[in-house]
Amino acid sequence: MRNPKILVIVIIVFALSAWWFFDLASYLQLETLQQGIGGLREWCGNNPLLAGLIFFAGYIVVTALSLPGSAVMTLAGGALFGFWYAMLLVSFASSIGATLAFLVSRLLLRDWVQQRFSRHLGALNRGFAKDGSFYLFSLRLVPIFPFFMINLLMGLLPIRPWPFYWVSQLGMLPATVVFVNAGTQLGQLESLYGIISLPLLGSFALLALFPFIARWLLGALKPRLILAAYPKPKQFDNNLIVIGAGSGGLVASLIAATVKAKVTLIERHQMGGDCLNTGCVPSKALIRSARIAQYARRAEEFGLAPMSVEVNFPKVMQRVQNIIKTIEPHDSVERFTELGVNCVQGDAKILSPWEVEVNGHTLTAKNIVIATGARPRVPDIPGLAALDYLTSDTVWDIRDLPERLLVVGAGPIGCELAQSFARLGSKVTLVTHADRLLPREDTEVSERVHAEFRRQHVKVHANYNPLFFDAAENEQTCVFSTPRGQRELSFDRVLLAVGRSANVEGLGLENLDIAVGPEGTVEVDACLRTAIPTIFACGDVAGPYMFTHMASHQAWYAAVNALFGRFRTFKVDYSVVPWATFTDPEVARVGLNEDEARAANIAFEVSRYELSELDRAIADGEAHGFIKVLTEPGRDRILGATIVGYHASELINEFVLAMKHGLGLGKILATIHIYPTLSEGNKFLAGEWRKARKPEGLLRWVERYHRWNRG
Repeated sequence: MRNPKILVIVIIVFALSAWWFFDLASYLQLETLQQGIGGLREWCGNNPLLAGLIFFAGYIVVTALSLPGSAVMTLAGGALFGFWYAMLLVSFASSIGATLAFLVSRLLLRDWVQQRFSRHLGALNRGFAKDGSFYLFSLRLVPIFPFFMINLLMGLLPIRPWPFYWVSQLGMLPATVVFVNAGTQLGQLESLYGIISLPLLGSFALLALFPFIARWLLGALKPRLILAAYPKPKQFDNNLIVIGAGSGGLVASLIAATVKAKVTLIERHQMGGDCLNTGCVPSKALIRSARIAQYARRAEEFGLAPMSVEVNFPKVMQRVQNIIKTIEPHDSVERFTELGVNCVQGDAKILSPWEVEVNGHTLTAKNIVIATGARPRVPDIPGLAALDYLTSDTVWDIRDLPERLLVVGAGPIGCELAQSFARLGSKVTLVTHADRLLPREDTEVSERVHAEFRRQHVKVHANYNPLFFDAAENEQTCVFSTPRGQRELSFDRVLLAVGRSANVEGLGLENLDIAVGPEGTVEVDACLRTAIPTIFACGDVAGPYMFTHMASHQAWYAAVNALFGRFRTFKVDYSVVPWATFTDPEVARVGLNEDEARAANIAFEVSRYELSELDRAIADGEAHGFIKVLTEPGRDRILGATIVGYHASELINEFVLAMKHGLGLGKILATIHIYPTLSEGNKFLAGEWRKARKPEGLLRWVERYHRWNRG
């Protein structure tokens, strides 16, 4: 047979039919065994190898098919072959049979179970992928858990067959010893219950708890061993030192000060970090100016006289700086000093698990939080260093609008800035090594944004890999490798938007053996603790999400775990992570999209609502885009939501709240939404979900009732 599942099912059905047809279960009763043990023992003594082989094969079949009788067979082994020979046979046969049952469960059931209950099994899968052997060993030590159930359940979880086999053999050994030994005294047994007494069960339970106790002791001992290599100060200047005054560092410092801890915040450059000075705030200010310019060009759509739009670029950039200055007091030294934070400016270097050097002075603290953020990545491309290139850090310093702007990178930053400069008057060309814009989003999302870029004359070149830059005879060029051969593009300024690199240099991490992962971020555990148990990291420097709101989210965990970790630690909750790209149309998402769900083999249903049908969007002249929600098959539980359109970044928050607190589309549908608002689109989306699942059969009967009622 070509389908192995069908073959396995046929074998199982045949074996079970034979089991019941020939009443084989009757031969595996304790009374039957005791009555015929004399003759069997004599035959086995005369034919030890053949008898052992038959017993071995039979034991494997019984355990592989999860049939009752393995306990009696173990007793029989002890009675027929003696302790040591029976131990050898039973130990290997039971482990092989258990592994076969495990593989059958995996083949027949795992895919269906994982798809059907994917959302519920996420944490369990991660735990077993990491520590499956540990948990299996503990379960095997307690015979109160039926071994056949363990075999079947483990087949559904991510533990590999070889570890399953050897852990099972080792873990089942104590119970095997007890049953085989009891089998050598078979004539004195009155029932199977006489083998496992309450004290013996208690001993097994304690034995099963031992790995957990040992693990806890090792977990408590390991930090002490790590810290023992460093001299510890007798007293500390601070409870907490925070390095970096971006979003993560500010929130961590504020939390520490709020709970009356003494905290020092060290920042080498500007309070507020990238978000305030070079990231979220200035980019949104620029986007707003660019959007107003675009609205002015659309004046006739709104019944106004045509407008001649003249962009005063220096004033636009000055407005950006004015907005930064307006928000700056929220993150200022003065404000945080008033809140109880000791703010220090300078370069910080970590000397030990408790010591940080800044401005030639050494500060001490019980714990340290690294929140140094990230910077724009600058690729190593020949000729680039000779150019006056721009990044998301330096673009805010220019006051002359580039006539021809080349943007390298099609992620959120590249797309936002490319569209904004095009609306302000630059001839923008965007190039990317990827095959489309915004590659983390669904393909149709990328196509919507790309279509808008075409309408606004932003040229987009996908699958373009820069080979080298050149600046000769007052003409700057870049040569690209493309699927159609080499291509050359000319430009006046180039803006790099190819990702961000964590700021890990100069902190002294290498001297403390604090590892940096493949992505260049500081390696932390689920509680944001580094390899040094007194040092934590949060925000862009720790990853995995480089968002300002994620840095603030992580900062709570880092600060609380650092200050109160001796009592309890908290693992960071990454279950519901939203983000948005502030292009026009905006793109906002939370949870899974269709591409990710398919890649992860997660079953889903899609509900969709076109914003072109929404009254408020029509009234505002923004009737474009859509809301798309993925739900579990047959249920209204939300797996993910994507919104493309006007104010998508605001609309997504209702779905974020719903996912966080387990509210389905039915709850959103049952909630009153103000008319006319954009948020009605979320309710109408929920209505589309309900409409697709209306009970047609019941409605036909209701129609008949109304017809009858009319007479």
